[in-house]
Formats: sequence, C-alpha cells, structure tokens
Amino acid sequence: MTVAIETDVAIVGAGPTGLVLAILIAQRGHRVTLLERFPVPYPLPRAVHVDHEAARILQSVGIADTLEAFTEAAPIYEWRNAAGDVLLRFGRERENGLSGWPDSNMTHQPRLEAALEARARSLEGVNVLRGHSVHWIEGEDDGVVVAARDDAGASVLVRARFAVGCDGANSFVREAIAAKWHDQGFAYDWLVVDVRPHGTRVFEPLNWQLCDPARPTTLVSGGPGRRRWEFMRLPGETVEQLNDPETAWQLLAPWDIRPDNATLERHAVYTFRACSADRWRRGRILIAGDAAHLMPPFAGQGMCSGFRDAANLAWKLDLILSQAAGEWLLDSYESERAPHARQTIDFSVALGRVICVADPDEAAGRDARMIPAARAIGLTVPAPSPKIGGGCWLSDDPVAGGLFPQARVSKSGCTARFDDLTGGARFVLLSHLDDPARFLSPSQRAWLESIEALVVQVGPGAAIDDIQGAYGRWLAEHDRAVVLARPDFTVFGSASELALSGQLVDALRARLEAADPSNSTEAGRAR
Repeated sequence: MTVAIETDVAIVGAGPTGLVLAILIAQRGHRVTLLERFPVPYPLPRAVHVDHEAARILQSVGIADTLEAFTEAAPIYEWRNAAGDVLLRFGRERENGLSGWPDSNMTHQPRLEAALEARARSLEGVNVLRGHSVHWIEGEDDGVVVAARDDAGASVLVRARFAVGCDGANSFVREAIAAKWHDQGFAYDWLVVDVRPHGTRVFEPLNWQLCDPARPTTLVSGGPGRRRWEFMRLPGETVEQLNDPETAWQLLAPWDIRPDNATLERHAVYTFRACSADRWRRGRILIAGDAAHLMPPFAGQGMCSGFRDAANLAWKLDLILSQAAGEWLLDSYESERAPHARQTIDFSVALGRVICVADPDEAAGRDARMIPAARAIGLTVPAPSPKIGGGCWLSDDPVAGGLFPQARVSKSGCTARFDDLTGGARFVLLSHLDDPARFLSPSQRAWLESIEALVVQVGPGAAIDDIQGAYGRWLAEHDRAVVLARPDFTVFGSASELALSGQLVDALRARLEAADPSNSTEAGRAR
C-alpha cells in the first residue's frame, strides 16, 4: 500500500535547519511535509552556539520565549596557552548585538529542537513524518516527487512544488542533484564530552580555548547547567583509545569533574571537516544546512549557517508559491548563500589552524606572536558579518547585502523587539525622519500592500517609537534616510534622501516581477 501526499514543499530532514525552514514557510500559509528517517529526535547535544542573527531567526519562528529558558549569553571567548597567558580575548561586552540578541549564546540543542518541533506541529500546514526514509527523489516540470518508506516498510509518495534536502552531511538529496562535495582537507578528530555538573558551578571565563600542544582543549557552556569539553586526538592516539568513557573521565579530572560530582551525558569522537557542495540546486530540488556545507566548530557557525540558509530560502519559496515572484528568484539562493558559507568555513579553518597545534616548537612561536598582541589590543572586537553574495539586492548600495538591525521599540504603550511589532510583514520600508509612504505614488503603495510589506517611520513621536535611538543612529552612521529590508533581515537597498523611496520600491518590484534575471535591471536605483 502506498500513501500519496500532496504538498507545497517537501523537506527531507527534521533537524534544526529543516524545522526552521518548515515553520517559516508554513507561517506564510503554505503546506509543508517533513520526512525524517529517525523515529524520535536525537536526544543528545551536538551544536551549542547560536549567534545574534540565528537567535533573531529563531525569534521569527515563534520560540523566543522558550529559547531564553535554555540559552545563556557568552559575550567573551578567550584563548590561553598552557601557562595561562592570554593569546586572544575575543567578543563584545554589550547586552545585545545588531540583531537585538546577545552576540553569542550557548544553548542545549535537544531542548531547542523540541521547541522547534512543537512549534512546527502546532501549525496547521505542517505534516511531520518521522521514521520515514527517503529513497528516491525526482524533479518534474511542475514539481518534485519524493518516495519514502516508513519503519514498517509501507511506502509514501509525496508530490510537492519544491523539495529541500536538509538531511545532513551524508545527504541523499545532495547526491540526487549530482552535487560534488568539495573537501578542503582540513580535518581533525576531537572527543566531544557533554557534562551536567551537580550543583551550581561558576566557570570563568564561560567559554575559552586551551591552546596547549600537549592537548588542545575547548571548554564552553552547553547551555544553562551544562558544560562541554572537546579534546583533540593527538598524533599516535587512536580513535578507539579516545572514544571511551574512562578516557573521558580521565581527561575531565584536571577540571575537577568526576563521576561523583557530575553526570556524563555524552562522549563521542567527531571528525571536524571543512566541506561545501559545488551546487545547491537542480531545478525544483535544493539543499540547505549540513547538506550544503560543513565547517569546524571553532567559530560556532555550523547550525547558525543552516538557519541563514533557511531564512534566505523560505521567503523566496513563499513569494514563488504566492505568485508574487517567478521561479528564477531561486537562482539567487545559491549565489547569495554559497559565498557567505565559504567565507564562514574559511574563517573557521583559520581559527582551527591556530588552535590545532600539537607541535611544541610551533606552539611556542605562535604564543610569542600572539601574547604581545593580546596585551596591546585587549579585547578584539569581531568584524561585522560578511555580506551575502550577489543576488536579490542592490549591489552598489553601501549597506545592501548586510544585516538590518533590530532593537527594542514601543508601539501603543507596548515595548518589544521590532520584528515582533511588524505584524509578519514580508518587507519593511523604514525611515527615522518621516513616513516613507508620503514619498510613494498610489501605485507603489498599492503594490507594497499587495506583497504585505510594511511602510513605517520609527522615531520619536512616530507610531513606533525608537526608544533606544538604535534606528536613528544606524541610519545616521551610514548616511541613509530610508532603508528597504527583506524578510531574512538583509538590506535590499537604501537611499540618502526620502524622496528616493519610490525608486527603492521600483527596484524591488523589477527584481521580483522580472521574467528572468537578465531583465531585472537596476534602472532608477536609489543612491
């Protein structure tokens, strides 16, 4: 017997990336079918880091309140050598980052996934099929057919408009679209150990890296009440020797972590790799998350990058399914995300090359270079997140392609993060100086309304009060009067004068309504 399912989007893999993508699409009123081969969620922690942008994406899927219950901010990341000298002190000492959340947050992935799955199942348009292994996928002229079997051997045939593989590093969907897996050759084995200390323990600093050639070690939060240690496998040491609970306890002992004062939740040896797919799409079949890229954990960007993929792809699928844009818009998914992911991989590798040093002489040379610099600089402030690759944004605009900020604002006496007061708008046209709607023609206002865009002034005395002054400062710093932001919080374009607001709207409309990318000119662009 074969069960047939009709849906708008089929997603293979119900991990964090697949769940976020499903929620974002379903929140726009579309049908989503999630196919996951494991019958129950993975119960042990894996990823532990969520940056400010990833937290904002999680806010957008409706789990902000629960996220705060199992996440803690970690503003500073220190590197020290074996003698305790500081090699690098990295981060920002501030309450919130550009996206309205702390720059760096440590979380417990099982609780995060549970919150995401509960949110997904609460949406009418989401169908979660656990225990279903996909064994065949094929694109057609007007859609995709996905075949799967459940644990009892029964067949399921899903017909969808689009399909997305969020099925991890060993992705079946990646192979199905004939994508090649580019491995940069940077690979190290590390023992990952997750622990729940008994009672209350204060770890200072919360997150740090021991750059000791005798055993490079990572020590970070695993979310409130949890800790993670990662120990690099040394030359001459086998995976079997390292991947043993007794070995884990021996390595934890110097940190006063013992069986009588802590619970060992997990120990597993992982090979940290740097890989990326050479294509992210074939027709109506796409890939995202670990299916498209893998990176070492030293920048904490693996899961965050998957969330960025989901946010970028979701709004494009939404507009296409709603007939507000042509299918060609999907061409901008890979062109925007792949370069950004590669830069993130390269950054993670660069950090790893400093950390994964097991030769004492090489480590001594590293320390001699880094210790004076750390003393001179003090706190190293991270560079802004790189812009996305070329695609659906104005490439010659000074702020386009980067992140649009989020701050706390006030509306009708209610104080909240800005995104929570925008009513689920797809796009936001915003100014601090005046209402941008005053500078739009009736047809421009009508078109923005048709795509559910928000046109708003955020400032003192406006409908939305910029109580922290964040929007006024950001616009002034960039010499901008008005900005047009996309649903994934990326700036589409901006202008130095409010009178140019209409040109921004026309440029967006040209991009979305073009029959093909070659016709999506930037004529009349705002400056």
